[in-house]
Amino acid sequence: MNKLLIISGPSGVGKSPLLKAFNKLYPNIAKNYKKLILYNSRSARPNEIDGDDYYFRTKDYLKSLRTNKNYLVFDVRDDIQALDINELVNNLHTNNLIFEGNPFVGSELIKTKLLRDVEKLSIFISPLSLDEILFFKNNENIILSELITDLMRRKLLKRAQKQKGILSIKDLENIETRAKSAYEELKLATHFDFIVPNHDGEDSDHWDTFYYPIGDARKTLMALVDLLENNKSSYAEKWNKNLL
Repeated sequence: MNKLLIISGPSGVGKSPLLKAFNKLYPNIAKNYKKLILYNSRSARPNEIDGDDYYFRTKDYLKSLRTNKNYLVFDVRDDIQALDINELVNNLHTNNLIFEGNPFVGSELIKTKLLRDVEKLSIFISPLSLDEILFFKNNENIILSELITDLMRRKLLKRAQKQKGILSIKDLENIETRAKSAYEELKLATHFDFIVPNHDGEDSDHWDTFYYPIGDARKTLMALVDLLENNKSSYAEKWNKNLL
């Protein structure tokens, strides 16, 4: 059986542009990985395709899968996501798979007994480094959870404005839900093999302004490539379970 690569992090942290850059710049490695497609109750974003990015289905349909032992069903913020275990295992017989998505799902893929025999490499993309978290935790003038919420709110607003232009009330409510969820998601990072700090979220021009990413975008891409090739990465961190 082949390997399952799990890439997770809060919404807007830069997972999607990371994989886009990986596929573009390292096609000889990327061709060995097939995307793991989950079911999702939310509406498709601009440029998302049903069956390519997610299987977009209604909440009622995904709720009905909770009684089906062939599916893992997850509550993700205000949405529901589901994974077809049989499809995953069958695909692993012929391909390495890559999951890119929410830490609530990513951490369950790591922990579930249904996948205990599957080789995994799990990478968490964090909006802050270990050093920054320790600094802010020890600063009595800063509430870390509020800082992370504000940080991700700004990233998500910029991403949404870039994608849609004028935002609706529903868009703003969705952004707030995602931003407020980020701190709890960050707590799940210690379940992952490696944590890679990245300040260049999906709102950043560092991913695609030039041919090759610059800044933290480049470091995050290099960390992914190094870890996939079983090399040490100076950009990847390990966090103590009691950090947050």
